[in-house]
Amino acid sequence: MAVEIPPVHRIFEVNFTGESIVKAMGPSREPHVLTLSNLDLLSGRFPVTYFYFYHRPVENSFTSIIEALKSSLSETLNHYYPFAGRIVQNPNSSEPEIICDNNGALVVEAHANIPLKQLDWYDLNQTLQGKLVSIKNDFPLQVQVTYYTCGGVSITFTFDHALGDASTFGKFLLTWSEIALKKPISCIPDHRRNLRARFPPTYHPSLDQTFVACTIEEIRNMPTTNILLKRLYFVDESSISRLQQLASTNGDKRSKIEAFSAYIWKVMVGAIGKSHAKCKMGWLVDGRSRMGKDENSSMSNYVGNVLSLAVGEASVMELKQGSMSDVAKIVHEAISKVTNEAHFLDLIDWIECHRPGLMLSKIVLGQGGPALVLSSGRRFPVAELDFGFGSPVLGTVCSTIEKIGVGYINQRPSARGDGSWTVSAILWPELALALESDSVFQPMCATHLHL
Repeated sequence: MAVEIPPVHRIFEVNFTGESIVKAMGPSREPHVLTLSNLDLLSGRFPVTYFYFYHRPVENSFTSIIEALKSSLSETLNHYYPFAGRIVQNPNSSEPEIICDNNGALVVEAHANIPLKQLDWYDLNQTLQGKLVSIKNDFPLQVQVTYYTCGGVSITFTFDHALGDASTFGKFLLTWSEIALKKPISCIPDHRRNLRARFPPTYHPSLDQTFVACTIEEIRNMPTTNILLKRLYFVDESSISRLQQLASTNGDKRSKIEAFSAYIWKVMVGAIGKSHAKCKMGWLVDGRSRMGKDENSSMSNYVGNVLSLAVGEASVMELKQGSMSDVAKIVHEAISKVTNEAHFLDLIDWIECHRPGLMLSKIVLGQGGPALVLSSGRRFPVAELDFGFGSPVLGTVCSTIEKIGVGYINQRPSARGDGSWTVSAILWPELALALESDSVFQPMCATHLHL
């Protein structure tokens, strides 16, 4: 009788072997409080995790890798000193604030009992939680370095969203990589958190339809949904080009993200059940290039959150019957409404009028029916993140939050550098099944990573 071999995730174990607290090096700063900006209050307190995997370093032992990473991190924290602080709730305002006291970042060392090839690259529910990501609330920046039996290494970076957004975290990781390689740093971070409201604050009433004030308790206790599956996909360049071609007709050239969004939206309406007449989709938009055009300085190095959410809504019938170019036009128009300075100034003022406390978009809290949010990380560093032992074979993002009211898809360029994408997703089962029934979303496997 044949012996049944258990699935890989049943035998995947991680042994935690050490912890270190890494503080900023260099001249010590006087401890002080960094007050969050209005847009920081919109991003909540979600943990954001990026994970990178590396082939076996040729000359480096695991011990030497750990020591080199801690040394370069210490120097990096000198430039990004709030990342070594503590985030506490102000007792008067009930809003979070950063105590910049060089409390330190947590570095965790671990050993996996399998080679990289045997990792479940597709089912992140089995791979991440409690194994490659373990969160301690005392540290807004936590790093786990895991060694595999093949000699490969993974690094997971978990940030508290109050520290910043994807642009901030990308700059931080790139600076760390540059310091590790003994290169001059390309970003001098701007820690002013100076996005303040106008006086008197004023905003377009449509913002009341998109955003809502909430407490940290409401975020933690949002209604349980069936959006539970955490998946990782590979999308090849030919699929992306084909979707862009289908979305671009009548002289309207749509971006790759607009075309990708149109495709997902059309798939999604077939997976939400017949009781819904309308369907929403959202897109995270970075305001750095939209803000501060009247000033002499760019916001490109601004540390913090400068995000808004564009929300598009259409009828199920419209999405089902419309062509790819029809749906891409709806996507384009929805995103265009928030890609301007006036929107971000209004949003800052809206938050001012609803303080104190946290705010979120209604669809993230699960209000308003089934929806999906897409975030593009096309400028996020992937192949560039060499910490002294080579470029990664994979770099992507995944959230470890246990409750979310909206489906979520995050796109990154793959480490292959050939135009293909890595797509991380949090989905309900029917949507995962629908996306995987076509050839665009390929479940990630070791072959895609050339392992």
